[in-house]
Amino acid sequence: MTPALRPAPTGPPRRAAPGSRATPPHGRGGRRSERLAPYVLLAPALLILLLLRFWPLLLGVNFSFTGDGDRDGLAVGLDNYRELFGDPLFRGALRNVGLLVLLLPVAVAIPGLLATFIYLRVPGHRLYRSVYFFPAVLSPVIVGAIFNLLLAFDGPLNALLGGAGLGPVDWLGDPNVAMFVVVGVHVWATFGMALVVFLAGFATLDASLLDAARVDGASLPQTIRHVIVPSLSRTIQFVVVTTMIGMLTSMFGLLYVMTSGGPEGSTYLPEYYIWIQQGQLNRPALASAASTVLFLIMLVVGLLQISLLRRAVREA
Repeated sequence: MTPALRPAPTGPPRRAAPGSRATPPHGRGGRRSERLAPYVLLAPALLILLLLRFWPLLLGVNFSFTGDGDRDGLAVGLDNYRELFGDPLFRGALRNVGLLVLLLPVAVAIPGLLATFIYLRVPGHRLYRSVYFFPAVLSPVIVGAIFNLLLAFDGPLNALLGGAGLGPVDWLGDPNVAMFVVVGVHVWATFGMALVVFLAGFATLDASLLDAARVDGASLPQTIRHVIVPSLSRTIQFVVVTTMIGMLTSMFGLLYVMTSGGPEGSTYLPEYYIWIQQGQLNRPALASAASTVLFLIMLVVGLLQISLLRRAVREA
């Protein structure tokens, strides 16, 4: 006897019980592959960093504990570091690093304010955007050569000062002035990149916040402090750290062309000191020790800047 066929159920599908867990069609293997996918995608980049960055860094730190010359390859402990901190040129380079840290807020504020004016569409803002970025595409050697001509003792700038009755200034020959001049030229030549980063940050800014501040009658300084700075805190942190790294590691070209570390070693920075020890004096172990100190300075200064910026943003 043939059993009767039951009609297919009609109506809405039945829902799973509240305590039950629906198993996706791909099963546990699919979940595991999804969990591992980000690490697989990051693996090539991490491998390149390990091979080209961290491994040479560890080799350099290890090399800084060996000797030069007759003691080449021999373990010398902390002798290289004792010699470093006993060298007046290296101590002067460290003092100049402190000067860079003090001048860093100015180097960050200049592109930040210019980006603010461009974002607020001051007259001619499109022209300003291209003009401000133009120095960033110039070679440091070209920039240094141009300012050597402008700032020469008998150059056009001193001619203007002499015409105004202010007298000439030895911009690159005075130990008390030369470092400030080189830093100022570096800021002029590189702030275009920071300007672009700030403009990218402004693209994510909620325009309604600025409208609300304008309706409430907030002045421009109040708007910058209470609206723009908190909204662009991540962008400011990025610009501060990258600007500091650029000051510590990207001024060699200007120093070499404009002052060659002079006058009287007043414009030495750690990177220039490293080049002198490695390239001219053939002391790679001592240069490795100076590189290790420079890395630690960058790490400590960067972490302190980030923590201070976060605290300032919270207070704002």
